[in-house]
Amino acid sequence: MACWRLITTWGASPEFNMGLDEALLLTPGLPPTVRFYSWKPDTLSLGYFQKLSEVPGAERAGALVRRITGGGAIHHVRELTFSISADLTLDVYAGALDASYARVHGAIARALSDFGVAAQPRGERALASDRAGTGMCFHHSTRLDLAWDERKGVGSAQRRRGGRVLHHGSIKLGSSVLEGDIATLEGARRGLTPAEFAPALRAAFEQEFAATLEAGVPDSDERELARQLGPRYVAADFVRSR
Repeated sequence: MACWRLITTWGASPEFNMGLDEALLLTPGLPPTVRFYSWKPDTLSLGYFQKLSEVPGAERAGALVRRITGGGAIHHVRELTFSISADLTLDVYAGALDASYARVHGAIARALSDFGVAAQPRGERALASDRAGTGMCFHHSTRLDLAWDERKGVGSAQRRRGGRVLHHGSIKLGSSVLEGDIATLEGARRGLTPAEFAPALRAAFEQEFAATLEAGVPDSDERELARQLGPRYVAADFVRSR
């Protein structure tokens, strides 16, 4: 069985979260690395090509960043955020792009089932959480997004560069003032924390990817690169442009 690395950081700063994800994408030769993390303060992340003016109420979030990936804005609060960084040669990413999303989301659906949530890909149906004009990721669904209760509850995105891939996304444990009536785990387990959900997700990833996730920490080079990269995700001219 393959050995992957697991890095867990709860309550990390927005610049650290984005900087480390990019550092893991850019560094060749790393073992496949899974991250489980959350944010402090609560943070609104804009998609790479998104304009701030497209997100009414953005100022209500505690902090603002821009992601390395596209899509709509996400209010990172009451969620477990995950990322997977690996070489494109990994079996997870073999074949079509859609197939890699299906593998990752299939594992997440397995973890959700441990809490009595029957999550499925949206497919071709419309969702009650779909809303125009908000700029929010969870108000716009695609056929591969995971949904339950006829609402979107899991979304993710990829960035591929130099033979490597970063796949990160959000699993909603609860909602927020910016996201409203979306799918969450509140009905199954009120007040569930990221740390309480993480063991189920770890087990599901291990089963889906035939890998053992060994707890680790970023090494000194990764931390230094994350420190260098992180600030540009929160720079006002970068976040407010585009």
